[in-house]
Amino acid sequence: MIRTVERYSRRIRFLCQRLVIAGVSMGIATLAGHAQSSFEHATKDKVLTALPMLEEVAQRVIANDGVPGISIAIVYQDEVIYLKGFGVREEGKSDLVDADTVFQLASFSKPMASTVAAAIVSEGVVSWDTRIADIDPSFQLYDAYPTAQVTVRDLFAHRSGLPGGAGNELEEIGYDRDTILQRLRQVKPESSFRSGYSYSNFGLTAGAVAVAKAAGMSWEDAAEAKLYKPLGMSSTSSRYADFLTRTNHATLHAQLNGKWQALAKRDPDPQSPAGGVSSNARDLAQWMRLQLGNGNYNGKPLIDGGAIGQTHLPLMARGKNPVSGGWSFYGLGWNVEYGRYGEYWGHAGAFSTGARTLVSLLPAEELGIVVLTNAFPTGVPEGLADTFFELVMTGKTTQDWVVEWNNIYGRLFGPAIEAAVKRYGTPPASPLPALPLSAYAGTYFNPYIGQVVVAEKGGILEIRLGPKGNAVFSLSHFDRDLYTYRPSMEMPNMPVAVTFEIGPDQKATQVTIDDLNELGLGVLTRIGIERPTSP
Repeated sequence: MIRTVERYSRRIRFLCQRLVIAGVSMGIATLAGHAQSSFEHATKDKVLTALPMLEEVAQRVIANDGVPGISIAIVYQDEVIYLKGFGVREEGKSDLVDADTVFQLASFSKPMASTVAAAIVSEGVVSWDTRIADIDPSFQLYDAYPTAQVTVRDLFAHRSGLPGGAGNELEEIGYDRDTILQRLRQVKPESSFRSGYSYSNFGLTAGAVAVAKAAGMSWEDAAEAKLYKPLGMSSTSSRYADFLTRTNHATLHAQLNGKWQALAKRDPDPQSPAGGVSSNARDLAQWMRLQLGNGNYNGKPLIDGGAIGQTHLPLMARGKNPVSGGWSFYGLGWNVEYGRYGEYWGHAGAFSTGARTLVSLLPAEELGIVVLTNAFPTGVPEGLADTFFELVMTGKTTQDWVVEWNNIYGRLFGPAIEAAVKRYGTPPASPLPALPLSAYAGTYFNPYIGQVVVAEKGGILEIRLGPKGNAVFSLSHFDRDLYTYRPSMEMPNMPVAVTFEIGPDQKATQVTIDDLNELGLGVLTRIGIERPTSP
């Protein structure tokens, strides 16, 4: 699952984005697919009967410290059936979560982005098959042919060949969206054009930004004008600054020493279409109505049915669900799966800094649920969604789906965490001594990561990353020319290796930063002879 344990901290994010969000977490009782009991179609009475039991499960999750807070929205036959919050916005404080509490959605943003794009497509400004080169010539992939031919559809379906993690590492060290999208041209493809599926935050972002550009707008303005404002989603935004201004917003939580703590914040603006939406259950209920109404809202067509319908078509096969055995596909910003209760549209979201979200829709039943939580890792959103759908469709639950999904998350991330700590958590008992610090200090560069400075400060080395060197971390000696640092506030015990290559003059000639080397682009060459020191 993780190719090298020393790359843990970034690979754990890739697992969030690729395995969890676009793969394992199918929602809507796909876990229950192996239970072969029959079901009947939903009715309003069945939905209403399920609500007290669902609420009991949610309250039990909060009581057992499963997550600090939860907010749920349920829609059935174009009616908002349920809106309620549980728990607290921030651990240790008394402010309660309700239906108006704003959460960061993470990759749940992707189906919302495809809705915005569908609105622009329905206006005739672009089509799903418009070539990006025709609306945003500045965007380039590694090879000439895909650059010339890649379409909006290709980028929203993750089939451009762009590796899934491309750009994520640049975002984390502080680069802005324009810089990241420009540097994607340096990344070699993971597969040939349109032949493979590779879940890409910045690939989808490039497609969304190009569509908005064709409409003469920034992405953030397009999302507001084409979706949020028409649906009255007054608490929803694609700007992080707006999230921070919401008085009623949920804080992110991760676990430290077995307790939920607000350890870090997450500004996802560079990948806003792919992960930067913030919203609440009340607003998202209106968006579910639009989706289940095939573009109709309050009895009127808001988005052309053909344009929004394209987003739900199964385009890229991702194999069988590892639990249910049902076939799983990706559409345009949506997971599409065929499981126990028929066709399902959904998407999950996760920030390792502390967010877990989920939307699950059963279009044939005109039924949908949104579950928002402010913690990571947890399988609570999938567990609650599976509980709800099983109650509605069969009248009972066959097991504790929250426990089942939490176990799945444990199996996904537990071994990776243990391996990373074992490999670099403790230096060897008798490490080889390092060279003088001046041998490593210097400026290193490659055109993808940019400039990295290693400097002496107070008798130790520190590494300065990002466009202005603002991401600063202390290096700890591990063995000879290998150092480690801990880049994640939310995972402070997770070490990352930094390895120097020494030249004949006993000075470092290059450095490999494993946390930035997932794509083989984390090797930087020393430039000049500078040995910067801090005052």
